[in-house]
Amino acid sequence: MSLRLSTVILPYRRWHEGGRQAWTRAEELGFHAAYTYDHLSWRSFRNGPWFGAVPTLTAAAAVTERLRLGTLVTSPNFRHPVTLAKELITLDDISGGRITLGIGAGGTGFDATALGQEPWTPRERADRFAEFVALLDRLLTQDSVSYEGDFYAAHEARNIPGCAQRPRLPFAVAATGPRGLRLAARYGQAWVTTGDPKLYENGTPEQSVQALRGQVEGLADACAEAGRDVTGLDKVLLTGFTPDRGRPLESLDAFVDFAGRHQELGFTEIVVHWPIPESDFAADQKVFEQIAMEAPAQLR
Repeated sequence: MSLRLSTVILPYRRWHEGGRQAWTRAEELGFHAAYTYDHLSWRSFRNGPWFGAVPTLTAAAAVTERLRLGTLVTSPNFRHPVTLAKELITLDDISGGRITLGIGAGGTGFDATALGQEPWTPRERADRFAEFVALLDRLLTQDSVSYEGDFYAAHEARNIPGCAQRPRLPFAVAATGPRGLRLAARYGQAWVTTGDPKLYENGTPEQSVQALRGQVEGLADACAEAGRDVTGLDKVLLTGFTPDRGRPLESLDAFVDFAGRHQELGFTEIVVHWPIPESDFAADQKVFEQIAMEAPAQLR
């Protein structure tokens, strides 16, 4: 299978001051998909401009025609399945069925306390994530849903006419541990990873590849347990968080080498960050565009 190349465009620019141009240029460059982060604020961008994911994707849907669009990733930190489902159905309709929902358990960043709550423990995040995904799956596939869970409830929540994509828009489930991988195997059309975060500071690219191999094997085990063929699940690597950091974007050859090593592990989609000057995602725009246009042909 050919390796698909996608990008993630952080929502830090005003739409009419470069925001729109990035999304339309992503389509012109031939990217398979363009995603954005779904946060209220994020890391070093906290004290600067940062816009909402769903309105940004709605605007992107209006100015593109073929590009798939989505979140990497949405989490329960500040979302509720009932309201999120309504927004996703609307977004899928506006885009003509081009939306993928990247979804994860969330973390302990700014989103975790922005609504005034205490940060959830790892156990509670995992519990909420499992309930969140299961309820969202029902909300996006059934006309009316009533549910009473440990963390979420729905009372005759209506979602007519449902998603443009049937039976619903695809889920790309972010997970590394056994419990999350089981969720990906049960509900995902794709699985997402950023690698092993413990290796980011002091690990080596070789150690990262080995860790990713273990995650892929864990996914295969989870799929076998669920009675599902793991080859039917797309495997997505969001780059920028492995020990390689920005080196794969230094040249076309460097990227092809990086992507090829991960393609051998079974990854079907590589996602690179749209360059952001003076940030962790700084890269030469010309080299980035050369990679977008020429790398996919070398990775078939």
